[in-house]
Amino acid sequence: MSDRILRLLFALSVAILLPLVASSADEFEPIFDGKTLTGWKALDMSYWTVRDGAITGQSTPEHPCTSNQFIVWQGGEVRDFELKLKFRVVGNGCNSGVQFRSEIRPDGLAVGYQADIYQSGDYLGGVCDEMHSRDGHELLAANGSKTIIDESGNRDRTPLGEQATMRPEGEWNDYHITAKGQHITLRVNGQVSTELIDREEGHYDLSGILGLQLRSGDPMTVQFKDISLKQLSGR
Repeated sequence: MSDRILRLLFALSVAILLPLVASSADEFEPIFDGKTLTGWKALDMSYWTVRDGAITGQSTPEHPCTSNQFIVWQGGEVRDFELKLKFRVVGNGCNSGVQFRSEIRPDGLAVGYQADIYQSGDYLGGVCDEMHSRDGHELLAANGSKTIIDESGNRDRTPLGEQATMRPEGEWNDYHITAKGQHITLRVNGQVSTELIDREEGHYDLSGILGLQLRSGDPMTVQFKDISLKQLSGR
């Protein structure tokens, strides 16, 4: 076979393979197998099990949760990404969240952005700042609004429309988190709940861990399933 034919075949193979590689990078990949906690880890695993095909965090009167608990994906840090999952929660005001671009302290507490879960109102589908603020939990962008934080920390908030809502108790809800640079968009049950553009110097986070929260306080059960991640880094 001549060198010219070999070069043509090589060029053809590259032309075929490159779109396949790009397509693969664009796909959502499951990061929870639906059966075990393989690939997920918490400082205290006693709160976490797999039930109903979902990562389940539970506190009870016999095993209370006195400080927030986080189970963390062990697949590495996330930077620019999209995350889709289903969740449902009962008890404790339905208070939970998805931690992203964050860090875990030695005591197991998370510091950084949280896509909030709550029974209703501003916090459901809002972006919170976990543990950075004095009271430990600050709402940066509320459900039903877009917030732009400038370099000095000044905030400009504009309405997006009606607030997102949770489905009736016992039904699964959809969460879709998109983070591209300093622009974060959250969707709950298909509706954009909030947008955040965070330009505050020394405050915004561009990379970090991905985790799921069991909130301290009254007994509760929170479940997460169908967890899929699309990494957008390098775009």
